[in-house]
Amino acid sequence: MKKMNYQRPKGTNDILPGASEKWQFIEETARLLFRDYQYQEIRTPIFEHYEVIARSVGDTTDIVSKEMYDFYDKGERHVTLRPEGTAPIVRSFVENKLYGPEYTKPYKMFYVGPMFRYERPQAGRLRQFHQIGVEAFGSANPAVDVESMAMALDFFKQLGIKHVSLVINSLGDKESRQAYRQALIDYLLPFEAELSQDSQRRLRENPLRVLDSKDPKDKKVVAQAPSILDYLNETSRAHFEAVKSMLASLSIPFVVDSNMVRGLDYYSHTIFEIMNDAKGLGTQTTICAGGRYDHLVEELGGPATPAFGFAMGIERVLLTLEAEEVIIPVIEELDAYVVGLGEATNMESLKLVQAIRGFGFSADRDFLNRKAKAQFKTANKLNAKLVFTLGEDELAQGQVKIKNMTSGHEQTYALADVYATFDEIYDEMTTIMFE
Repeated sequence: MKKMNYQRPKGTNDILPGASEKWQFIEETARLLFRDYQYQEIRTPIFEHYEVIARSVGDTTDIVSKEMYDFYDKGERHVTLRPEGTAPIVRSFVENKLYGPEYTKPYKMFYVGPMFRYERPQAGRLRQFHQIGVEAFGSANPAVDVESMAMALDFFKQLGIKHVSLVINSLGDKESRQAYRQALIDYLLPFEAELSQDSQRRLRENPLRVLDSKDPKDKKVVAQAPSILDYLNETSRAHFEAVKSMLASLSIPFVVDSNMVRGLDYYSHTIFEIMNDAKGLGTQTTICAGGRYDHLVEELGGPATPAFGFAMGIERVLLTLEAEEVIIPVIEELDAYVVGLGEATNMESLKLVQAIRGFGFSADRDFLNRKAKAQFKTANKLNAKLVFTLGEDELAQGQVKIKNMTSGHEQTYALADVYATFDEIYDEMTTIMFE
């Protein structure tokens, strides 16, 4: 008989209470910042038609050829769990005709959610991972590139991450990229036997991906490869020079890496990575990446529409925060805790805690009929500001004792007054601590 497996699938994590608050902090920081830049949230399906991803990301990329969770559903439709966020958003942009004249350009969107890739799980790289990303459609202005990179850097600054560096490159337009592709093939062919198996395959399918190889043999070969920057035509060079000039005007330091290509086929012109070299991470690592993709909307059936975007992995951001020893603020305040003593107080304790919540305050109570000491210990652990004590004597008299846990001041109130004017009583009892 087959042994049942009741553990989480390999390469996934349960995000438990205590940890989920850190995720919420990161996500809320992104939401608030992106709104300042006029980005609005979009939510797309977790699975897409296979061809949406294959056409966008590229058939020859590792993502499509090795890592996608694709399958045929019960209607024999070829679908895949989304491995990245841009392609689904472009599909939605086209399908919902968001390129129409009634929409402001650039049309700005952000997303937060899980992505899926079948690869060897390791720290910061899981089979189900989570991304925060942005996309801006409808402007070829290099200022969009720079604004997006500035926003990403702003995000890490607001989180308290300090050890960051911006690395940029240009892949040029289609004409520039084609000229460079041929030059790269001509350079790599004499070294074919020295390349890794993956790079030998890429040499004919997608030679620019050889530049991105982590294999030491490949790194040695590509060290002397021609630079794509030498093959940029006038239009591409002007765009890249404008990007560099604008970054400098904003006093944003950057490094140009002509071997950086990114792993997706849809990029053109500016691409970038934000690197972090915090000691706790061991080696310099990419914590955010993106670039311009001016032809993807057209590839998926829409009108020619320039676009720019980036994405970052939440798991990797958490590792970076930990490596830099950034303390994430966690709000654990409880306005009121109701201590009910005796079975007879069970109903009134329920009414009391619900009434407090009805006034817009956070409240909790004991459900285990424990002794007063144990209940007060819980109230302390939950950092309750006020503790309500309701015993059978208080219940008989229609009263409740309220204690300010900071000052120690305690006062008795009529239950009817609490139900009618708790907001005033709360102000009165919490002001006492400052007197």
